[in-house]
Amino acid sequence: MTSHELVLISGLLAIASGLPALLSGKRSNAGQTLATLILLAANAIGFVSIFRWWIDGTSVPLSFPSPLPGVSVSVAIDAISVCFLLPILVVTSMASIYGLQYWRQADHEENGRRVSLFLGAMSGAMTLIVVAHDGLMFLVAWETMAISGLFLVATEDHISETRKAAWLYIAASHFATLCAFGVFALLFAINGSWDFATLKETGTPLAKSLAALAFFGFGTKAGIMPMHVWLPSAHAQAPSHVSAVMSGVLLKMGVYGLVRVTTFYPEIPLNWAMFVLAMGTISAILGIAFAIGQRDIKRALAYSSIENIGIIVMGLGLALIGRAVHQPLWTLLGICGMFLHIWNHSLFKSLLFLGAGSVIHGVGGSRDVELMGGLAKRMPRTANCFLIGAVAICGLPPLNGFVSEVLIYLGLFHVAVVPESNAASAAVFAAPGLALVGALAGACFIKLYGLVFLGAPRSEHAAHAHEAGSAMVGPMVMLAGSCVVIGVAPILTAPLLERMALEWSGSLTGGLTLADETPLVAISIIAALIAILLLAGSGFLLLRGVRQAPSGMTWDCGYAAPSTRMQYTSSSFAEMLVKLFGWALQPKVKLPKIVELFPTDTDFEDRVEDTVLQKFVWPVAGAISRCFSWGRYLQSGSLQAYLMYILVVVVFLLLWR
Repeated sequence: MTSHELVLISGLLAIASGLPALLSGKRSNAGQTLATLILLAANAIGFVSIFRWWIDGTSVPLSFPSPLPGVSVSVAIDAISVCFLLPILVVTSMASIYGLQYWRQADHEENGRRVSLFLGAMSGAMTLIVVAHDGLMFLVAWETMAISGLFLVATEDHISETRKAAWLYIAASHFATLCAFGVFALLFAINGSWDFATLKETGTPLAKSLAALAFFGFGTKAGIMPMHVWLPSAHAQAPSHVSAVMSGVLLKMGVYGLVRVTTFYPEIPLNWAMFVLAMGTISAILGIAFAIGQRDIKRALAYSSIENIGIIVMGLGLALIGRAVHQPLWTLLGICGMFLHIWNHSLFKSLLFLGAGSVIHGVGGSRDVELMGGLAKRMPRTANCFLIGAVAICGLPPLNGFVSEVLIYLGLFHVAVVPESNAASAAVFAAPGLALVGALAGACFIKLYGLVFLGAPRSEHAAHAHEAGSAMVGPMVMLAGSCVVIGVAPILTAPLLERMALEWSGSLTGGLTLADETPLVAISIIAALIAILLLAGSGFLLLRGVRQAPSGMTWDCGYAAPSTRMQYTSSSFAEMLVKLFGWALQPKVKLPKIVELFPTDTDFEDRVEDTVLQKFVWPVAGAISRCFSWGRYLQSGSLQAYLMYILVVVVFLLLWR
């Protein structure tokens, strides 16, 4: 079988993988286990298809007739598809295994079967999106993914916040779908074909309109600011292994749409490329700034996803600048940095969401970091895996996040040192912006890890937390190991990255290699040495044994009865940075009232809400609702009234015709 046939089977089998869970009893785990095994088998077939593609090379797309007369649909694997297909297969496999213990069907009678059904459907739909070779199949798979995501976000639909998040998600998803349909419908009207190969060859005279539709539609799905409003609540309310899939790969479908559409343009205007770079930089900075202000661990990770999508878009903007001014090296560094960061973010963000799920599971369901603390002693395996993910997402060596950011840094430096280039100003803005993002990410994850795993327990649930089981820890260990492997040996990714760059840029990057143009070999050697030293130091400490340090009371500032509440809180740790970005975050602070001479019980509240959602989306939605509120009078509940409406419309249409 060809690689195209194998990947089609993989996608369709994944979509159907949840049927055993749906048909099994509510209190039975057998259906969920079988559904997971089928999804793993489907993903294994997907890996085989990638291997066949690597061996055989690109071949003729697989076409077959569609239900529409005279229209066929096709699938094909190319280097761009492989970039997105790899994380889909890896992350959905890990999440499905994790879900066997985290979201047992027997423990969730009302929604356990739904999660298994739609997790498989979303996985298969994403597979078909990235291998679709025509606009029609792309749109069908895209809508399947969107609807599956809706039911997954609404898993706990008895909670009002969950229902609100689900409605916001589906509204944003349908806006993205509408824009995507507009892109491909216009291209079909111009070129008379849905096929991607035809679109590449002919281009389009409506370049600006299509670019705007693509950016706002796919940017909404990717979570680029300010189109991100659906993302934080959806990630927070979904089950944690679903959040891992949504952040790890579903957001990348928006990036895939942007990347694929840019291949339809033979020439890229420089101002477009600079706009993409600027939007990526702004999204990265504000995304991590909002993350710092959160006390909900999953909302913090969700805003951090916006930051990393911003970094990915920065890489795309850099590559587009290279294409616009015909600079092969800029293009190579930008697109390879982007592709590598797509992989890296899929690994470490999925790891962090699974780690957050283990923490939430261990402390009885709370997502509030101010009710955690001291979990490193009670959940050591989860703490170690979460620490690896936190170091990786901060872009620190010797882990994978460092490597992809280095490639983007190098590209920005190359652009910035060419003063006669109009793009130099954009690079001068973006490079310090990326550095600021790294510093803020460090502060954010020091806060998260410290409040969750260090110190003393801040609640009874945290004091009695329990470690996750092997089915939950196993996927985290595998993802953490992948972060280490790519960080220590990034040169191993170079051949595939170069092939992807060549596919995206045409022949522009031909002849350039990452080994010659970047310090990937040196990074591999240095990272390996750092890893060896860390392992040797850890081994030495283990062999020497743990020394018993003397223990005693911490200085209590004169309080006679110190408690675990006398520790840094989320608000106090982030206060300075939240004030620094107060113009964007606009924190809501409720100060205690002093009404007595001596101290009495009082309260303090500090929260950071989504500014775009609160200041723009909800007011606009409310205004639209008020404008059309008159339509409620037509919904009287009377069958006779509805029949009259139909009669009036039919008569009007007959007269109008």
